[in-house]
Amino acid sequence: MNIEKTPAPPGAPVVRPELATWFERAGGPPVVVFQVHSQQGLAHEIDWHRHLRGQLISVESGLLTTRTERGEWSLPPGCAGWMPPDALHTVEITGPLRGWGLLVEPAACATLPARPCVLGIGELVRALALRLAEWPPAELLQARPLRLAGVLLDELGQAPTQALHLPMPHDRRLLRIAARLLAEPADAHGLEHWAHWAGLSPRSLSRHFRAETGLGFAQWRQQARLAESLRLLYSGVAVGDIAHRLGYSSASAFVTVFRQHYGTPPARYLQRIRPPLAAADGLASPAASG
Repeated sequence: MNIEKTPAPPGAPVVRPELATWFERAGGPPVVVFQVHSQQGLAHEIDWHRHLRGQLISVESGLLTTRTERGEWSLPPGCAGWMPPDALHTVEITGPLRGWGLLVEPAACATLPARPCVLGIGELVRALALRLAEWPPAELLQARPLRLAGVLLDELGQAPTQALHLPMPHDRRLLRIAARLLAEPADAHGLEHWAHWAGLSPRSLSRHFRAETGLGFAQWRQQARLAESLRLLYSGVAVGDIAHRLGYSSASAFVTVFRQHYGTPPARYLQRIRPPLAAADGLASPAASG
C-alpha cells in the first residue's frame, strides 16, 4: 500500500507491479486507474508519506481514514478523497475495503483542488474511471482513452466538496485543544472553559478557531464526533454506546445529528458501508494504494 522504501505492514493490500510505478512518475497518461479489493483492514496505520502524482480514492464499501497536515477525514461510500501531488498523508483501513482510485499526472491537476479534500462524485465519474481501468497504462495515451480522461478530469474539476474533512488548527494553543477533544470526544466543557484552559479570551478563541479551520468551535467539535462515530459504527459498536462515548444526551439525540449530517440514520448508513464483499466480484484484479 505504501509504495515508498518503507515496507507496507502485514495485511496491506497489494499494488499490481505495473501500476505501482505510476505513483511516482510524471508524464505519460494523464490518468491511471487502480482498483481496491482488500479482504481485511490494516493492522497499523500507514505512516506519513507522499506521492508525485495526485491521488483520488473512491470507497464503495468499507471505511478509509486519512490524515494530512491540514486535518483528517474518514471516507465513506459515495465520496472520494482527493490528495494533490506531493501532499503528505497517512492511511488507515478499518475492515474489508473495496473501491477504486485515480493517479493524476501533476500537470493535469491544475483544475483540481489545491488542498486535500473530499469530493462528491456521481455515476458518470465512476463509469469513466472503471472504463479507463480496462486499458493497460501503455495504451492510455491512445486517442479514445485520452478523450475519456479529459471528460473525467473536467467532471472532477466541477465536483462539489463534502463536509467530511476535519481541518486542524496550526496555532499551538488551538491545536492542544483540538487534540484533547479528539482524545476525549465526550468532554462537555464549553468554549469559555477551553479558552481559559488555553490562556485566551472566549472571543479570541472563537475568532482564531474559525480563521484557522473555517469552522466555528461548536461546529468543529460536532464534526469531530461524527467522524469518530463512523469508525465506531463500522467497528460494531451499538448506537446507544456510541452516543454515550461521544457525549450525546441520548441515542435519539445522536441519531438526529447523524441524520442531519449524513442524510440517513446510522443503521441505514451502516448498510451502505458494509455490503457483502461478494458484490465486489465485478472489480478487476486486486490493487490498492495509500
